[in-house]
Amino acid sequence: MNKRRDFLKITGALALGTILKPTDLIALPYGKKLPIGLQLYSLREDMKEDPQHTLRLVSSIGYKSLETANYAEGKVYGMEPVFFRRYISDLGMKLKSAHIGGPGSYDPAKKDEAMDWWKQAVSDHKKMGAKYIIKPSMPIPKTLDELKVWCDYYNAIGEVAKKSGMMFGFHNHAREFENIEGKMMMDFMIENTDPKLVCYELDVYWAQKGGQDPVDFLQKYPGRFPVLHIKDEEEIGASGTLDFKEIFEAAYAQGMKDYFVEVERYNFEPIESVKQSFDYLAKANYVK
Repeated sequence: MNKRRDFLKITGALALGTILKPTDLIALPYGKKLPIGLQLYSLREDMKEDPQHTLRLVSSIGYKSLETANYAEGKVYGMEPVFFRRYISDLGMKLKSAHIGGPGSYDPAKKDEAMDWWKQAVSDHKKMGAKYIIKPSMPIPKTLDELKVWCDYYNAIGEVAKKSGMMFGFHNHAREFENIEGKMMMDFMIENTDPKLVCYELDVYWAQKGGQDPVDFLQKYPGRFPVLHIKDEEEIGASGTLDFKEIFEAAYAQGMKDYFVEVERYNFEPIESVKQSFDYLAKANYVK
């Protein structure tokens, strides 16, 4: 992909041979009280190839709030935490949330070791200014007793995050809406985690794929979803199968604090799909 060409096409604001200054990027308004956020997994290949340039493109579109999906050996996209925070700040953006897988599959016999890993992850992301640490997935247990072990684990991670002024959370896919021993997995998780320690990031697309109405689920557990993934089959609004107006209204009503666009499949180059998704939400009068 010719990134220089795409940058010119997307911003429409570059003079020949020049690039936007950080002050120019910050000055792109869209009139929303909550900034439109982006899960950087949407641009996963570009972030691997050239993360700093890709972040400049993201800022030029108008995104102000980020959620990362890369953490290894104390770095994010190969950058030290303090450097990453300063770099995105100069582009007018903030890190609000981070998807972190954790230290492999959880073994209760090695809980202390796991907690040490999470303490380091929390410390690194606090340096970056993150509010939320989100586990993006988990193995699907066969029994509720197994699932209860995971819930206790999440409460323990939540204690670590809370001590640093952060919130630990879990992000769903479709399978968490399946039943385990006659009980929906997501219901059990929400009921068996402390709301003061563990929140949930509802992925509205995967909730619907899992047979649930995202609006009903938001209304069922008010306050448990301070963060959301706004996702569609491809670009936001492209499929026409999700009622984003009702989703946003229900999300605000139950206490949404942040939300992040995630695009996993594309009709265009990924950066263009991310731009179209931003434009769709920026123009929607129900997005406050």
